Amino acid sequence: MSSTIINTIKEIAQPVVEQEDMFLVGVEVKNAKIQEIWILVDTENEGVDLDACARVSKEVSYILDEKDLLSKAYRLNVSSPGLSRPLSDRRQYAKNQGRTAKVKYNLNGEYITVEGEMKTVTDSQIEIKPEDDNLVVISFENIVETKIVPKI
Repeated sequence: MSSTIINTIKEIAQPVVEQEDMFLVGVEVKNAKIQEIWILVDTENEGVDLDACARVSKEVSYILDEKDLLSKAYRLNVSSPGLSRPLSDRRQYAKNQGRTAKVKYNLNGEYITVEGEMKTVTDSQIEIKPEDDNLVVISFENIVETKIVPKI
């Protein structure tokens, strides 16, 4: 699917998602027998509500059908990104403060990975405390990927 259509879906979904006190993390399209469109959403403070996802799905589906944007059948899914996906929006960091994170970042052209508790989140940086090291301060602009490590 072209990036133009994905961007159009984002433009359609954004205000609908925001009406439910959530924010849009991304849109993905998976081509199969029936095309799947995934709208990934999150909240700043709490978990993603299933009923809110259903309302977003219903409204976005209605708008997509009304605009006749997709030429073939599709399945629309609205979901949180889940723990297996990297954090992709700065708003996701504050919500995960206090949790264990694995962060890959660039320091002077070298890629470094650190895992530890996300102690502090500001507008410009995060602080990670590994179990046996000193506090690591990482600027958002240097972060390559951050994943939350689930507790076992």
